Amino acid sequence: MDSEVGCPMNEVTKIEREDRCPGMTYTEMLEGDTRRVPDYLFEESNIDMPDDPISIEPYISEDFARAERERMWPNVWLFAARTDEMPDPGDTVVFEINEKSFLLVRQQDGSVRGFYNVCLHRGRKLMTKSGRATQLRCPFHGFTWNNDGSLKEIPCAWDFKHLEGKEMGLPEVRVNVWQGFVMITENSSIPDFKEWLGPAADHYDAYDFENRYTGMWVARKVPANWKATAEAFMEAWHSITTHPQLLPFLGDANTRYDLIGDNFNRAITPSGVLSPHMSGKSQQFILDKMGEFSGGSDASTNRRFSASTGDNPIDENDPLQARKLLAEASRQGFQAQYGYDYSDKSDAEILDNFTYNIFPNFSPWIGYLPTLVYRWLPGDTPDWCTMEIRLLFPTPKGQERPRAVEKTVIPEDQPFAWAKDKMGEALAGVFDQDLANLPHVQTGMKASANGVMELGHYQDSRVRHFQTTLMKYINGELPG
Repeated sequence: MDSEVGCPMNEVTKIEREDRCPGMTYTEMLEGDTRRVPDYLFEESNIDMPDDPISIEPYISEDFARAERERMWPNVWLFAARTDEMPDPGDTVVFEINEKSFLLVRQQDGSVRGFYNVCLHRGRKLMTKSGRATQLRCPFHGFTWNNDGSLKEIPCAWDFKHLEGKEMGLPEVRVNVWQGFVMITENSSIPDFKEWLGPAADHYDAYDFENRYTGMWVARKVPANWKATAEAFMEAWHSITTHPQLLPFLGDANTRYDLIGDNFNRAITPSGVLSPHMSGKSQQFILDKMGEFSGGSDASTNRRFSASTGDNPIDENDPLQARKLLAEASRQGFQAQYGYDYSDKSDAEILDNFTYNIFPNFSPWIGYLPTLVYRWLPGDTPDWCTMEIRLLFPTPKGQERPRAVEKTVIPEDQPFAWAKDKMGEALAGVFDQDLANLPHVQTGMKASANGVMELGHYQDSRVRHFQTTLMKYINGELPG
C-alpha cells in the first residue's frame, strides 16, 4: 500500500518514496491528528529485500510442511490461550498444533504452567477438551498427576516398583504470560517472549490488554495452506477488488508497512478517509458510507464507528474532516459504553486498523477499542488450515473481567455469515469475501506453470518478510 513511511527520526529518501501511492501519506495523516500520536506510530522500519519471485512449493509440499514441524514450530513462541479462558485455579486449556497437544493449567498461586498432554503410562491424552480440573487423571488406566504436574497416584502401584525413585512428573513446556496472552515454546534456549519479539512488545502497554476479555471467538476450516491464509491478511490493497464496499472510508493504498526484526511486522491502514482509488467524493459521503457499513449493529462487535456528528460543521476543504468527526463520535460513544475517558486519545488509535503480526501465526491488533486477534493453525495436510478470529473487548470500568466466551466453530460448508449473530453482519461479510479467494489460491498455485509468485515491492513486503523469516528457520539460521 501506499502510504509512504515517514518517521520523525528517519529521513525518507526520494527513492524510498517512489514506490508509494500518490496522495496523502499515513505520516501526513498522523501529523494532522487532533491529539498527540505516540512515537511508535510514526516510526518506520524497512528491511531491504530483493524482488526475487517467491516459490509456491512451501504452500503445497508435504515435505516442506514436515520441515516446518521439525525446524520451525518447536522453536518459536506460540499463542496458546488467553488468561480470560482460564481465570481460576484449576482451569485448563487444551492447545493443539500439528501432532502436538499441550495442557495449560492455572495454578493456585495464579501462575500458568504448561505440560505435554500425554500420560506417561500408555501415551493417551490426559484431556481432550478444555475445562476445570482438580487433578490430571488419565481416563485409560487412572494414572493421576496434580495440577502442578507432580505425580499423585499410580493404580496397582505394586506392579510399578521399578518406577520408585524415578522422575515421573509431567514434562513441561515453557510458558510466558504477556498482556493476557499465554505464550508457549518447546525451545528452552530462545529468549523470553518480550525480548524475542523486540520493541513492538511495548506498543501494547497503553491499551490494557491484560484486562481485556474475549467477547467474540469463531473458528473455521479454510481450504488453503496456513501461510497463504495468513498472508491474505498482510496487505490491504486487495480491498480494491475483494472489499469494494470499504473503499469509501478506508485508505487501503495509504497503508504503511513496517518490517521490524525477524519476528514482527505490521500494516497500519487509516480509516475515515477516502481510498486513493476513489475521487470526487465529499467528506459527507465518507461519513454516510461508514454509517451504512456499521449500521449501528456492529458496535457490539468490532465496528467502532458512528456516523453521528452532532452539531459539528463539516469542512469539505479538510481531507481529514470525516476522520476527525468519526474519531470524536467514537470517543464519546465508547466512553459511555465502557466508562473510560478517551478524550486525549489520538484519532489514529481510535479509528485505524493496526494489523500487527507476530511470527509465525499470531496477529493481535492494537488500539483503545475492541481489537481483532487472528490465529492460523496448520492442517494435517498443506491444503487446509483453521483460522480463528477473536475480538478483545475492554472490561467496563469498575467491573470484573468476564470469562472468555466459548469458541464457535463454523461448519466448513458454511460461510462466516453463519455466525453473523456473533460477528456482526458487516464483519462476517468481509471475511467471507476473503474466504472466497483462498480455495482458488491453493488450487491455482498447484496449477502454476512456473511454480513462483511475483510480489509487489512495497505492498507485498510483509509477505516477503514473513517468507524470509520462515526460510531462516527451515535453513537452520534461526533460532540463533
